Amino acid sequence: MTDWPRVQLHVLTGKGGTGKSTVAAALALALAAEGRNVLLCEVEGRQGVARMFDVDPLPYAETRIATGLRTGPAEPGSVYALHIDAEAALLEYLRMYYKLGPAGRALDRFGVTEFATTVAPGVRDVLLTGKVFEAVQRNSRNKGARQYDAVVLDAPPTGRITAFLNVSESVAGLAKVGPIKNQADTMMTLFRSPRTAVHLVTLLEEMPVQETADGIAELHAARLPVGGVIVNQVRPQDLPQEALAAARAGTLDRAAIGSDLASAGLQPSEELLDGLLAEAAEHAERRALEDGQRAVVHGLGVPTYELERVAGGIDLGGLYQLAASLERQGMA
Repeated sequence: MTDWPRVQLHVLTGKGGTGKSTVAAALALALAAEGRNVLLCEVEGRQGVARMFDVDPLPYAETRIATGLRTGPAEPGSVYALHIDAEAALLEYLRMYYKLGPAGRALDRFGVTEFATTVAPGVRDVLLTGKVFEAVQRNSRNKGARQYDAVVLDAPPTGRITAFLNVSESVAGLAKVGPIKNQADTMMTLFRSPRTAVHLVTLLEEMPVQETADGIAELHAARLPVGGVIVNQVRPQDLPQEALAAARAGTLDRAAIGSDLASAGLQPSEELLDGLLAEAAEHAERRALEDGQRAVVHGLGVPTYELERVAGGIDLGGLYQLAASLERQGMA
């Protein structure tokens, strides 16, 4: 049973370096189970999805990249990906809403699209989020287009997420009336509805956790729906608290450790024991810091999920491993 049964648009944000793109990909795989089709969108121009799934750079077209997580006897659905480019989105916008086909491409040659998407950042955000909005809504203007059970957006970092989604406010100084203003206002009905959830990815470190708390406050102030917090790259919690406390205090039984090494066929030299005890103390200290930040995260008042650090880095197998963990915890 998912914690988010009504959500169609999952927005993933987080401080740079927290792994939000990885979590977005894993969530898409988890959601694409039991015949469900999911669209994974990226808007930052980094082609991160293509690298994670080891496919060619994505065009401005919805491309099937993976089969969803298998969670039961039913066949899983598919994950499609879309690399949203502001210039291409503007040309599509002109074609759909103004019936400008070749004329729109002519504007591109004259540099109009570059002007519209770089000089007016509010317009750029409307175009980027507008394509996501269209994928969720899929109305009569896009007949025959594929329908999705969920859309996952790998969004900009936490410091920019509120402005990015609050498109109606972004264009207020540019357009008081007209189609762009009307579209921005319409999009806000989705972004502020229970059909959307903004999830924040963090690490158990002071700066990312503080930025997550600030981001939640800003989203609440803008009346945007806060989802859950995904704590990424968590260290394994395989040592009891008593052993961690002894490691921090420097009171681990050195002789017992040496005996265990010897029984395993290793020579317990003094140098080896010194190194192991130092590493144990460092690990215990890091765990204590993480536990302190974990308490802060749990105090934020939103659902929390944890993903363990994947040994050896993230590949497609690692993404499925993370997807299974999200599914077990009720996020998908």
